[in-house]
Amino acid sequence: PLNLSFLCRHTKCLIFSLCLGLIFLSGFFHMKNKDYTISKVHEELLNPFMPCRAKTNVMFLKTHKTASSTVLNIMFRFTERYNLTVALPADQLVHLGYPSTFLAHFVEEFRTIGQNYNIMCNHLRFNPSEVQKVMAANTFYFSILRNPIPLLESSYIYYKDIVPAFRISKDVNEYLASPTKYYHPADYKQNIYARNIMWFDFGYDNNAEDNQKYIQAVLKEIEQNFHLILIAEYFDESMILLKHTLCWDLDDVVYFKLNSRSQDTVQTLTPESEEQIKAWCSLDWKLYLHFNQSFWRRIEETIGLEELEKEVSRLRMRQKELMETCLLDQEAVGKDHVKNRALLPFQPGDANILGYNLKQDLDNRTLRTCQKMVMPELQYTSYLYAVQHPHKKRKQLGLPLLWTTFQ
Repeated sequence: PLNLSFLCRHTKCLIFSLCLGLIFLSGFFHMKNKDYTISKVHEELLNPFMPCRAKTNVMFLKTHKTASSTVLNIMFRFTERYNLTVALPADQLVHLGYPSTFLAHFVEEFRTIGQNYNIMCNHLRFNPSEVQKVMAANTFYFSILRNPIPLLESSYIYYKDIVPAFRISKDVNEYLASPTKYYHPADYKQNIYARNIMWFDFGYDNNAEDNQKYIQAVLKEIEQNFHLILIAEYFDESMILLKHTLCWDLDDVVYFKLNSRSQDTVQTLTPESEEQIKAWCSLDWKLYLHFNQSFWRRIEETIGLEELEKEVSRLRMRQKELMETCLLDQEAVGKDHVKNRALLPFQPGDANILGYNLKQDLDNRTLRTCQKMVMPELQYTSYLYAVQHPHKKRKQLGLPLLWTTFQ
């Protein structure tokens, strides 16, 4: 006769063995699948020729006198091209609370919109915890630096009328011969443009002591907060590196130089003044040297110098093509020669800020493209504000209606 108890024990053992086998097989396939996923991600990270998706959540820290107005124009055009949202200054401001340290409520409708902004690029003094309240977790952060020697001379001319340290000195060389005679740290909010302005823009004390341990800590923190730092002296190379890093198109980074000034307003620095800037703005000088090195290291590790040269050439050809299409004079002109006052840049201090004249016979589509290429910072900010916040009072900048009205 059949032994039922034996059969039951045997059946249970068989089922148990089958379960173990299924668990083992599922684990094996899960491991294989996991290995495949890891290798796939690794391959995507290492292979520069695999297709990548354009990054649309981007924060640009706009530093002063570093060609940053040209970058802002690039960012604004990208915003419009892809129908993105930009974190614009609230109310009548044209900057995000500067020179105060940035707070999230400086952004228009932050409490309503929250983290649903794609782009942030107007002037602010960097404050990572507050910026992160506005921008998405996967936001790409970048900025730009300039050699502090020409930067300080540019600041002197641009802010001559509003900075006490500049206003009471005869010229830039007199100021640099004895900066402490004119510069008073107690007036730091009025004098920020007169010393270590880039250090200040990144959120740090521009009057801090030049201490190696402190400087290294700040440089490390900036590297943690920012994915990329560009260099103004190598602007075309910077745009190619930015294009590659963000997976953007060439037309996303093509530009006309904005907010530049006439050469006849440039003051020649003496060799003594140049050396004095390195000491007087030593925090900015060390910041610049550090990221100038990392910039070229990044290019060699990603694009390579040979490919970089080819792409810079393509960028310049495209720029030339657009200038021939758009511009009446084929170059920037002095403030007195800008015919359309809606396209006249802000004119501060002793600077003669150059602008552009557009051709008259452009079709509507080309005209709009060309207008955006040459549109100064204040006009573009005001225009986007009217588009993005049509129910709000328009920014009263004394600008022609053309760029403050929804088009």
